[in-house]
Amino acid sequence: MAGTELPCALIVMGVSGSGKSTVAEALGKRLGWRFADGDSFHPASNVAKMAAGHPLTDEDRWPWLNAIADEIERTCKADGHVIIACSALKHAYRDVLLRGRDDVRFVFLKGTQELIADRLAHRKGHFMPPELLTSQFKTLEPPEASEHVITVSIDETVETIVDGVLRQLKFGSEKHKAMS
Repeated sequence: MAGTELPCALIVMGVSGSGKSTVAEALGKRLGWRFADGDSFHPASNVAKMAAGHPLTDEDRWPWLNAIADEIERTCKADGHVIIACSALKHAYRDVLLRGRDDVRFVFLKGTQELIADRLAHRKGHFMPPELLTSQFKTLEPPEASEHVITVSIDETVETIVDGVLRQLKFGSEKHKAMS
């Protein structure tokens, strides 16, 4: 993280099944920040398309990404803090989410396709079918350092992942919890 500036938003990113919502929610609890699941910003047509086993196109994603970017903008303007779980698979998608801001950080949950496929096979009640994982890995453009990103392995417990994120962001939960 550049300097010691507190970001107004963290975007926990990665392919489906990498643990975005779980890790983002745990980070939110630890920091006392609001959690928002990026899936809740999808229009119904996107959810129906994915539930039917069809991958989204870029045209499907633009309204969704802009809705998330609008939420980040509202939160930051109100001097709030939010942690959002969002796949953010391509550089262009992350550019839309950032909108040139330097007070937003990405947390990339990195894992192998085999590990994530196993997790998806055991997940119940989610609209994203495991069959779409291959298309997500084909779409994934791993983030670069210039994109305000920290990368963590998902091959750890949620608590260990959260500890690693906070360590890499160079702030602790108690100091910044009071600031939220």
